[in-house]
Amino acid sequence: MAGEKHIRVVRSTFSRRQYRLPYEKELNPAQLQAVMHQEGPALVIAGAGTGKTRTLVYRVARLVEDGTPPENILLLTFTRKAAREMLHRAAQLLDGRCERVSGGTFHSFAHSVLRRYGKALGLPPNFTVLDQTDAQDVLNLVRSELFREQPRERFPQKQTLYNIHSAAVNRCRSVGEVLRTDYPHFQRLAKELERLFAAYNRYKRQHGLVDYDDLLLLLIELLEQHAGILRRLHAQFRYVMVDEYQDTNPLQHRISLLLAGPEENILVVGDDAQSIYSFRGADFRNILEFPDAFHRCACIRLEENYRSTQPILDLANAIIARAAYGYHKQLYSNRKEGPLPVFIRAEDERQQSLFVVQQILELREQGLPLSEIAVLARSSYLFFDLEIELARTGLPYRKFGGMKLTETAHVKDVLALLRIVDNIADIVSWHRALLLLEGVGPRTAHRIIAAIRQGHLRWENPHAIDAVLVGTSATARTAILQLWELLRGLFLRQEPPPELLSQAALFYYPLLQRHYDDHHRRWKDIEALMGLAARYRELREFLADIALEPPTESVAEVASPDSDEEAPLTLSTVHSAKGLEWSAVFILWMTDGCFPVTWAYESPDAYEEERRLFYVACTRAKRYLYVLYPTRAIDRESGWILSKPSPFLVELGEGHAECWILVTEDSLVKG
Repeated sequence: MAGEKHIRVVRSTFSRRQYRLPYEKELNPAQLQAVMHQEGPALVIAGAGTGKTRTLVYRVARLVEDGTPPENILLLTFTRKAAREMLHRAAQLLDGRCERVSGGTFHSFAHSVLRRYGKALGLPPNFTVLDQTDAQDVLNLVRSELFREQPRERFPQKQTLYNIHSAAVNRCRSVGEVLRTDYPHFQRLAKELERLFAAYNRYKRQHGLVDYDDLLLLLIELLEQHAGILRRLHAQFRYVMVDEYQDTNPLQHRISLLLAGPEENILVVGDDAQSIYSFRGADFRNILEFPDAFHRCACIRLEENYRSTQPILDLANAIIARAAYGYHKQLYSNRKEGPLPVFIRAEDERQQSLFVVQQILELREQGLPLSEIAVLARSSYLFFDLEIELARTGLPYRKFGGMKLTETAHVKDVLALLRIVDNIADIVSWHRALLLLEGVGPRTAHRIIAAIRQGHLRWENPHAIDAVLVGTSATARTAILQLWELLRGLFLRQEPPPELLSQAALFYYPLLQRHYDDHHRRWKDIEALMGLAARYRELREFLADIALEPPTESVAEVASPDSDEEAPLTLSTVHSAKGLEWSAVFILWMTDGCFPVTWAYESPDAYEEERRLFYVACTRAKRYLYVLYPTRAIDRESGWILSKPSPFLVELGEGHAECWILVTEDSLVKG
């Protein structure tokens, strides 16, 4: 591989003591080496489908079996669900001690540390964690106050403002640098945006608000400026493990190095060839440069694949071998037999869609369930024609990437009520809750919020609200008093989250009916939220988890009105498909300009990430892999144009796949 990363390889040794678990029988040699790694740093380069999760699970079990107290082990993953599943599997292997290991995401870990030690940074104990949409609302509020005299059209929309700010934070870059590379049309606003973001950060501190990115920034500030707290964490977490290290951003990389401690007992697992999330701030250089941060770092490669047949792996190896930089790896499998991948040239998008549907029907006829079939594309809009054809055929399908439950307006309404109970100074939630009420407009809401900001309204003074409502209409006064009494009562009773949410939802139901025609479907989302709340004893913990890692689906937005007994096939962007697998995978629109996308040619790093994205797409397939490229496409300005196959296909040459040419809708000729 061009630009292959070379590092010192340090062989870890391990004790030949007798263990309860038969590690040497259950693991291959490379996995065993990682599991038995004792002291010091280690990098485990885990190729696609090589059992990295299994390796982490067994290492947790081995550390506990060796006598390490579970409380001294920290496992950082990219979803809390992944951490819970790993620790549960480790407990099933060994015993219940493994479930006492500290596991979670970087953000949830940062949140727990800041709850304990945030006072050292001036954080109030009841600080509120803003989710992304709430943070956008706060940015918009600050913008409107800061630039009242300037026309609105001069500024980006609130979502774009949030994205610019988040990119600057997570990539450790200036606002000017982010604008220059990602938003050149807003470069003229660099100074105004720097002022806005500074005011946004002050506003959050004044009102006890912390956004998603602040959690990492504040944790780094705490660790770097308070040596005593850092020593306590080192004493608590003697062994640190990090999953999916190729997806870490610069802040998470810094946190990892800080947590390694003087003994440097940190083991990270990842695959540079699957680093595909730079748009979220991930930096593939973190995994490439990890060994350089330590004097001696063990490097262990997992290359035995348990997912795909060897013909698919041969193609994947050929794709990534042409990468400009990265660790060399050669995936292999004991499943030597299997059909070759197929590159398919279609005349146009219509023929592409017809072939995919025809082949899916054929695979189903052969006994492959639809749930074992996926169609992947670089971008979601590339599915439109296929979706029409699937609907005509009656094949059930599901697209990955529905609206998150907590991004829906009705769920945010109910959560706003609970956030006020937890933190009366949560101005964003007050604004949302007040504008739900009949007769209450922006002016009345602003008056009440001003009183809260000035400290005039507190739960301890039940009648203070009366003075604020002087001159308010009877309708608005009644509605506001009802809201005030509800929230004050919930605060004073301090009941568990399920009871609090139930009472808040009961208050909200008539508002839901008034605001939404489809309130019956939306109520199902609130019922789902009640089910989640049942797992919690503390309101603050419930609200934090909902903000840090919200449920991914909304019944109102995703659920199909018709229930089909047959499990559907999957349509997914490649980014959403990472970590998943299917027996048969179709990759659409493998043409130059669609995959890689046109703008990727502007940067060598972007182009190489597109190559890695293709590698990820191919390694989702267990047995069947079909890669399609139409030779004609419709351009908005030019009409029909000729399209070229992706350079990632052209550079592979012959021997890695069969080549088919679709000449009519019903006939197939091998080329």
